[in-house]
Order: sequence, then structure tokens, then C-alpha cells
Amino acid sequence: MPGGAGSPLQQLIAQFGSSVIVIDASQLAAVNVDHRKLYQGKALALALPRSTAEVSKLLAFCNALRIGVIPQGGNTSYCGGTAPDDSGTQLVLSLRRMNTLREMNPVNDSMIVEAGCILADVQRAAADVGRFFPLSLGAEGSCQIGGNLSTNAGGVNVVRYGMTRDLVLGLEVVLADGRVLSTLQALRKDNTGYDLRHLFIGAEGTLGVITAASLKLFPAPRSVATAFVAVPTSASAVSLLNELRTHCGDLVSSFELIPDIAIDLVVRHLPGSRVPLDGTSPWYVLCEITSALPNEPLGERLEAALAAALEAGLVTNATLAQSERERQDFWFIREHIPEAQRRDGPSLKHDISLPLDRLAAFIASAGDWIRDEIPEGYLVCYGHVGDGNLHFNINQTANPVQSPNAAAGALVSRQNEIRRVIHDRVHELGGSFSAEHGIGRHKVEELERYASPLELELMRAIKRTFDPNGIMNPGKVLRIASLSR
Repeated sequence: MPGGAGSPLQQLIAQFGSSVIVIDASQLAAVNVDHRKLYQGKALALALPRSTAEVSKLLAFCNALRIGVIPQGGNTSYCGGTAPDDSGTQLVLSLRRMNTLREMNPVNDSMIVEAGCILADVQRAAADVGRFFPLSLGAEGSCQIGGNLSTNAGGVNVVRYGMTRDLVLGLEVVLADGRVLSTLQALRKDNTGYDLRHLFIGAEGTLGVITAASLKLFPAPRSVATAFVAVPTSASAVSLLNELRTHCGDLVSSFELIPDIAIDLVVRHLPGSRVPLDGTSPWYVLCEITSALPNEPLGERLEAALAAALEAGLVTNATLAQSERERQDFWFIREHIPEAQRRDGPSLKHDISLPLDRLAAFIASAGDWIRDEIPEGYLVCYGHVGDGNLHFNINQTANPVQSPNAAAGALVSRQNEIRRVIHDRVHELGGSFSAEHGIGRHKVEELERYASPLELELMRAIKRTFDPNGIMNPGKVLRIASLSR
């Protein structure tokens, strides 16, 4: 067993037992590496608490011994936010056993769930009572609600329902010293002092461990219309969004930009997928409008909006889903772009956001730079254009005279240069280098580069207030002097 008598590990096992403190090599292997396999760590142990009380005792114990704690949900972070370092001294704390639906209240349009609940299970629980929880993203079958909250996740419905923080009524959080802060009251109006929940949403586990949340529910969509649309340029896509809003108002729930290369990747790597439209186009849009009213003629409304866009030259071709199966086929293309990219080879990922009126100009200028200056890679730019969020990724270009590893190395060797050019251009246009994936370990230097000195000063002051010993997810979000092991 690692560690000598009286070591932190021995003390943890003695205090909490082997059912909570796990040192099995196979289980540790799964939590030691991040989702993208960028960071390979070495955890002291894996903690599997069953209750908020156990989390409280664990954090108080770790705080006293200065043991670093790495909160981990579904481990789907793209930024290395949930992997331990390689010191062998940090405890990974998984919330997966805390997966209880504590309360369902359709009258109040709210539910209280524990942090270890899988997002898809939360969606189903809401649907079972005729309600809708709108957070939806590609990893919803494995990501946990605690991780969604800790990263302020976005997804495909932000254009209508907002980010994760907009879906939260209250939180239960265990602080670094073990105290429990509970604001789970399901109130939509409460102006009694500072709204502390928003400090923890998006903090990536650096201020405390979210153990439960009170979430907003909405009337379930009962009428849906979905279209797959060919557009000539990314600027046309932005104009099409305005056209849809003119014709459909706030019924627009999703608006996704997809390039032709992304469709090619999905069709090539995922059997059973198909191109929804005949012909070719450099860009496509997947758009959806929904209503809680039954039998609404949304198809007619969407068709009229697209007809007007076609006449204006914003659209070159379009098709509406005629069945739920066809709708799912449309969404299959969009949701499997990340997997298709992964199967195609290494890629450099950039999760950016821009004001809508500057989005097309950025795509054009940054895309031209990549084509001219980065022969090692090619652009795969897609995302939630309805809210200004782009996944601006660069995939490895196949090189017939190089091995795959050598080709990948050529691209990866330029990642810092590429990241700097892209993020500088985003910053110059008033955008953000992290739209929905967070900071984690991967973007700490970027935060230091683009945040103002005052912003960093205030963030560090908040960190020291909530976590003076620096045990909570050390090395993530902020580079700050830490007393943790």
C-alpha cells in the first residue's frame, strides 16, 4: 500500500474506510487522465462519498492536512480541469455516488438534484412530469450536473434558455473547511444580500464542492420544427439568424453552424450517417424552433422564414425534418462532430465567443491565416452561432511522406503559436477565449494574458477567502501560491 504508517493516505483510510477511500489501480487509472488525454496524473486516492455530510468531513480532514482535492464529475472537461497532477499527493473526489433526485416540484417548475446525477437522467426526470430541463450537450450521457454547474456549461439551447447559471435557483456547496453553504430554496425572487451561488457556478471546483442544486424547469416543447439549411457564407448564417428571429421571435431554440468539412468527417467516420441535402455548400445551419403549445404549425412558420431567406440570397437549399427520426438524423451530424474529429486524428481546439456582428469577419480572417500559414492542419469551425460561440478547431493534415505520429507532432509543435494568433484576434474583436469549456489547467496562462490586473486581483482575493489553504482543485483556473501538498 502506498504511504507509510501515519501518512496522509493511511489517515484517510483509517478515518473513512476503504469503501470511501479507494486505491484500486484500475479505478485510479480512470480518474488520473483527463478526457482528451492531455494530462496524465497520479492521484493519492479516489474518494467516493455518499452524502453531503461525508463530503463535509472529507474536506475538513483534507484542509487540516493540506491535502489537495480534485473534484471530479463525469471527467468530460476539455481543459484538464478534473485531472490530478503527477505528485501522488492529491485526492480525486468523485460525486458519482451522490446521484439522488431529492425533489421534483412541477408546480414550482423546479427540481433539486445531487451533483452526481447524469445530465441525461436529469432531462428524463423532468420529461417524466411534463417539464423540460434545457441544458443539452454532446456529453449529456456521461457528464454530471455538478460538473455542468462548475464549468457553467453551454450547449445547444443557450440561444433561448441561457447558460447553466441561468438555469439555477440555488446551490448546496461544501466549502474547503467543511462548512456547508445551502441556498437550495427554489425562489425566483430573492434579493437578500449577495447572490453567492454565482461565485461557485463556473469556478471549476476551486472555491468549494457543489453537492446539490435547485434547477429551473420549463414547459416541455410539444411542437417542434427542425431544418437543415445550406448557406453560402458564415455571414449569411448570421443574417439568417436575424431573419428567423424576425419571423419566429423567441421560438428559436437552437441555431448551429456546420461547415462542409465537418459533415464529411462525420459521414466518413460514423457509419449510418448521411448528408441531409443534395448538392454541396461550404456552410450549413441546423436550426430548430419549439413551442410548449400542441399542434402549432411551426413547420409552416419555419418554411416561410426560410423562403424569405432564400429570396434574399441568404439560403441556397433547405429541408425540414418530416419525422422525429429525420430530426434525429439531422442532430446526429451536429452532435458527432467531436467524435469524428477524434477519429480523424489529433486536433487543436479553441472554444471562443464573439459578438455576432464580428463573427463572420473573424472566421474569414483567422481562416485565411490558417490556410496560408498552417500547412500542418486544416480548419473545422462549427458551433452555437445563435449565441456567438464557435468551436474553432484545427485538425491534422494527412502527409503522405510522414508517419501519422510525425504529422501530429508537426501540428502540436505549433500549438502555442496558433493559440496566440487565434486568441489575440478574438480579444481584439471583443471576444472571449473560453466560451463554455472553462479554464481548467489548459488555459491558466490565457486567463493571465487577457484578464485585467484588477480582475485577477479580485479573483485571487475571492480564492483566498474561500480556500485560504489552497486545497481546492489546485493549479486550475488561477496560478496562486498554494499551501496544499
